[in-house]
Amino acid sequence: MKVVGFNGSPRKYGNTARLLEAALAGARMAGAETVRVDLYDYEIRPCLGCLSDVEEACKLPCVIRDGMDVIYRLIEESDGLILATPIFWFNVSGVVKNLIDRMTAFENMIHHVGRSVVEGKAAGVIAVGNEQGGAMVTANLLLTLNSMGFAIPPWGFAYYTDKGDALEDEAAVLDSVNVGLAVAEAAKTSAKRPWYRNDVPLEEVVDEVRRRIRAFEEEQKGERGPLRTWWLSGERSGQA
Repeated sequence: MKVVGFNGSPRKYGNTARLLEAALAGARMAGAETVRVDLYDYEIRPCLGCLSDVEEACKLPCVIRDGMDVIYRLIEESDGLILATPIFWFNVSGVVKNLIDRMTAFENMIHHVGRSVVEGKAAGVIAVGNEQGGAMVTANLLLTLNSMGFAIPPWGFAYYTDKGDALEDEAAVLDSVNVGLAVAEAAKTSAKRPWYRNDVPLEEVVDEVRRRIRAFEEEQKGERGPLRTWWLSGERSGQA
C-alpha cells in the first residue's frame, strides 16, 4: 500500500511541508509506504481544457508532456494521496491549481476505459495559511477530488491558519497525523470495488419514485399536517 503526499508550497521547510510530513507519518503508522513530492520541483503547465472542444480528447497520456508525466504515474501507482497546499488569497497555490486541472484526465478516462482511473483511491487534504481561508480551501479540494472519484475518509482534512511553527500546535499536528491515518486506512479497502455505476436502469428508478410520490400525495390529500393545522387554528403567536 502506497500513499503519496504532495507539497504545494514553494517552501520545503515551511508549515505546509511540516504538516504534510506529520500526515505521512500517520500513514506510515497505518502500514503505508509513503512518498513525498514537492510540486515546485516539477514543471506543471496549465491545462488546455481539451474537453471543452471534444470531451473524449481529454485522456491519458495528456497532450502536454511535462513534469505531470511523473506525477500521473505516481498517482496511478498509489493507493491514496494527501494534498497539502498553502492558502493563497482564499485558494490553493498556482501549482496546485495546475495539478488539479491536469488531473481531470484521470476522471475523464471514464469515456475510454469505463471508469475514472482514480476511482476509489483515498484522498486527504491539508491547507496552511497565516490568516483565513482554511475551511474554504479544504472544502473546495475535497469536493473536487471526490468528483474525480477519490474516496474521502472521515477526518480526511486539516487546516492551520496561524502564525508561528505549526509543529508547536498540538491540535494541528494531531489533525494532520489523523489525515494520514485516515487516508491509509481507507486505502486498504476503498479501491477494491467499482463505485460509480452508469448501468443503472434510470427509467425504472424514475417510474418507481413517481409511483411512490403519487401514492403518498393521495394518502395526504385532504389531511392537515401539523403546520397547516396550527396556521388555520388562529393560535399563532408571531414567533417563527
